[in-house]
Amino acid sequence: MTLDLLRFTTAGSVDDGKSTLIGRLLYDTKQVFEDQLEHVAQASARRGGEGALDLALLTDGLRAEREQGITIDVAYRYFATAGTAGGAGGRRFIIADCPGHQQYTRNMVTGASTADLSVILLDARKGVLEQSKRHAFISALLGIPHLVVAVNKMDLVDHAQERFDELVAEFAGFAGKLHGIGTGTGMGRDIAYIPMSALNGDNVVDRSQTMDWYDGPTLLELLENVEVAYDHPDDRPARFPVQWVIRPAQGSDYRGYAGQMASGALRTGEEVVVLPADRRTTIAAIDTYDGELTEALAPMSVTLRLSDEIDISRGETICRPEQAPTVARELEADVCWMSERPLRAGGRYLIKHTTRSAGAVVDELHDRVDVHTLERAAAPQELALNDIGRVHLRTNAPLVFDPYERNRRTGSFILIDEASNETVGAGMIAASPE
Repeated sequence: MTLDLLRFTTAGSVDDGKSTLIGRLLYDTKQVFEDQLEHVAQASARRGGEGALDLALLTDGLRAEREQGITIDVAYRYFATAGTAGGAGGRRFIIADCPGHQQYTRNMVTGASTADLSVILLDARKGVLEQSKRHAFISALLGIPHLVVAVNKMDLVDHAQERFDELVAEFAGFAGKLHGIGTGTGMGRDIAYIPMSALNGDNVVDRSQTMDWYDGPTLLELLENVEVAYDHPDDRPARFPVQWVIRPAQGSDYRGYAGQMASGALRTGEEVVVLPADRRTTIAAIDTYDGELTEALAPMSVTLRLSDEIDISRGETICRPEQAPTVARELEADVCWMSERPLRAGGRYLIKHTTRSAGAVVDELHDRVDVHTLERAAAPQELALNDIGRVHLRTNAPLVFDPYERNRRTGSFILIDEASNETVGAGMIAASPE
């Protein structure tokens, strides 16, 4: 039986122990090979570990990261558990270990963009810091449905239940303001809090003997059993952004449109519309490497053949007429700014949305979010590095999109500086202006 998959991310402030936590998960679930352990032991010794394994080195893969003792890039790790003896609780996992430094917030946005669950770490000594709040807000904005607050380094506060309760109350006061942000129904209401010591392994995989006052699940127990809602293909509108046009070869009249189903399902024989050109036709066939199908489901990669010869190019979207998305050259979006050069009104960029690229102009900056209060300051002059705010964009070609809260794939985009080819912003579409 194929185990289901949970994608989760770890985030927080600097030195909260994110990499150590992931290393502990891998080590205690016996997911580390002998040669990896030997390499980590050698690296730990070079850093003065005196025989103790620095489990953070299992995820800090870059040499610069190991030398500085910080996570710079998003580190992805994969593992699986068998669950109980009867097979219950087993699951496959993809972990994105995100940097804590503020200048790498953009990496956190990348790592969390496809997550089902977010683990926010707090240092039991330091409490809820600015980056803790920023990462919790981004998790809510990205629509991550489950949030776990891991109060780490409890061994440095004598495993005190009183300190844990203080931090739960502090974070809960902030998290209450997250309700209604993004698509995560659990934000501000259904948050799990776990006291732990990643260094010693308390409540990560094995239950802590020193914090017997805690009767909730360990982190692994929660990860294995949290419900991951997989949409039925018919629950979301069909969206097929065309990635490549397969034109007839010499002596062949084959013409197909290749791409990946962004959401929903398409079937042979049904009527579809091609946007933004607004041309209607029907699906004649659905081709794959292994042969023809009668139905294409997200996220399958397929080639569609249509009944009529229509001029279709990369970036156009095929969908059902009765479930058509918005087609517009203007949109409003929440943008996470990722460049040291600030975003200002009048800025010109390349927008990359699904398989379509177009020129974009920033017409107006509506507001900027204060990550401490979650209030929006109206009409800012600019968005600086790591700022999040709502902007009004105008493009030189129509885009085919949905609001992000309805469809992550067709509701997100990136902004690119054409001069440097640098990705400078990640956006989540709010709505098309009236």
